Amino acid sequence: MAKKKIENLSFEEALSELEVIVHKLEQGELSLEESMNIFERGLNLSQVSQAKLQDAEQRIKILMDKNGDSQLEDFSLTEQPHS
Repeated sequence: MAKKKIENLSFEEALSELEVIVHKLEQGELSLEESMNIFERGLNLSQVSQAKLQDAEQRIKILMDKNGDSQLEDFSLTEQPHS
């Protein structure tokens, strides 16, 4: 199966592929050429994912500004109620 173009992947698909790449690289069983190829794809996936996160944050800020709440607060897992 051919790999999708990075720009056509959803954030979740890109993250999942990054996890696979990291696992393959950690195993150390690939040739140098294969390692370099998937490392390059991983870097590209990382950059595209970061851009998608920044876009989502900007969209949230715009929505909050429209609703009169222009301040984002840091998210902290320790402040969340435990189930």
